[in-house]
Amino acid sequence: MKGFFCRSMPLAWKPPGALAFAGHMTLQEQYDDAMFDFSRGDFDGAIAKLKAVLAADSVHFDAQLALGMAYYRKGDYAAAIAEGHKAEQLRPREQLVHTNLSLFYMKAGDKPKAEHHGLQAKIESWREDANKTNEPEVKAGDDAELQIARPKPPPIKFPSQPWKKKKLDG
Repeated sequence: MKGFFCRSMPLAWKPPGALAFAGHMTLQEQYDDAMFDFSRGDFDGAIAKLKAVLAADSVHFDAQLALGMAYYRKGDYAAAIAEGHKAEQLRPREQLVHTNLSLFYMKAGDKPKAEHHGLQAKIESWREDANKTNEPEVKAGDDAELQIARPKPPPIKFPSQPWKKKKLDG
């Protein structure tokens, strides 16, 4: 492909991510393009594009989280920790934030802080599980009035009791 024309003005062919900074892509497309670079191992390209996403939307949580991971994959643990704490400020109770920070601190050699964030990740996991069990099981399409008409679940059967002797007929 040599190039394409727009209003009789020749433009050189550019890779898909090259237009991201020209303002031709939505924020989500820019983020997706950065993640594509990340998946190919182009961490410097991903970092630049993620920073551009964060410049446009400073509270874009996924971009902030990915930026920390890109620095980690690049081997810059201090920058990864700094970006991880920025993600923590956006969502302090996010399990993945603490999991990443635990990983970053462990690679940086700070085992106490790694263990602290590992524990925080576990606590958030438990909190999430507890919230799931407390939610009612009414689905969006279910009618609340019809919930009453549903049969009750059968009683719980206890396991056999081998210590009780059965009477034998005979």
